[in-house]
Amino acid sequence: MKVYLFYRKSFPDNYSIEKIFDGVLFSLQNELKVTKRIVPYYSNSIYGRLKNLIWVSKNQARINHVTGDIHYVAIGLRKKNTILTIHDLNFLNRSNPFSLLIYYLLWIKWPVKKAKVITVISEATKQDLLNRVAIPESKIKVIPNYYNPNYTPVPKVFIKQKPRILQIGTKKNKNVIRLISALEGLSCSLIIIGKHEREIEDQLIKRKIDYKWLSNLTDDEIKIQYENCDIVSFISTFEGFGMPILEAQAIGRVVITSNISSMPEVAGNGALFVDPYNIDCIREGISKLIEDDTLRDVLINNGLENIKRFELKRIASMYHRLYQEVYDDLENEI
Repeated sequence: MKVYLFYRKSFPDNYSIEKIFDGVLFSLQNELKVTKRIVPYYSNSIYGRLKNLIWVSKNQARINHVTGDIHYVAIGLRKKNTILTIHDLNFLNRSNPFSLLIYYLLWIKWPVKKAKVITVISEATKQDLLNRVAIPESKIKVIPNYYNPNYTPVPKVFIKQKPRILQIGTKKNKNVIRLISALEGLSCSLIIIGKHEREIEDQLIKRKIDYKWLSNLTDDEIKIQYENCDIVSFISTFEGFGMPILEAQAIGRVVITSNISSMPEVAGNGALFVDPYNIDCIREGISKLIEDDTLRDVLINNGLENIKRFELKRIASMYHRLYQEVYDDLENEI
């Protein structure tokens, strides 16, 4: 069975999807003929999208899997053997009506109709998709992301007097402004990893938060920040998945996260859940994690158990089974 994994042509420092499927490809390469195919053009122009469509139509395998972001190329592939992975639908949050229509048609409606199977990385994304396009629920399969197997437990003494709180990401949905408000007056230091945002920095200064801002870190440098922190905060208002939750659990750090979107299904019972829109609730949750030693230990141990659901071998086998199912259907048609 020959399988093509179609990847987007990535801009620098934008390799999250690639990292996920590189691991799947590596895990399956001894079992299947799996090949990585990167489309030749960026998707930020009509010309690039059209050229990619033509290219994929001429470069197909027995099983074709569009791994994300370039959903529109599914239009150029054969329906009966095409799998499309959708990570989230956050790209539809656009104010320009024309831009929204283009993305809805090219990234959602037409590709979803064309693909034989849709995979999503969480139940939250599945429900979001079903709310936006009329397709049979049976066409959608949930296959979560896996955490990096290089993330392993690193014991650390919790610094109660002034804990280090790690925040991954600075986009609007990461909810950093409310986190900062919740931390005002607490004895802690906030470590932020992500793109610099003036609005966030203004609030840090206004609220007199002890902070350190880090950008453009390597994977190894990010891992070190997990190891050095005491608490990982991930109180987003929306996520397609929530990888920092698993990374924190794998390292053995206590997690505070949101009680909405995909976060509860990813975290399992290995995190403290709070209302991301309620600053008092966030503050109370962080204070509880600082003060309650038993609660921290329970959540950390639960997290270490939870990540077993997201091991690379298990996730790769889920894709393997899916490829086999699509292949068997094709063979039965002959």
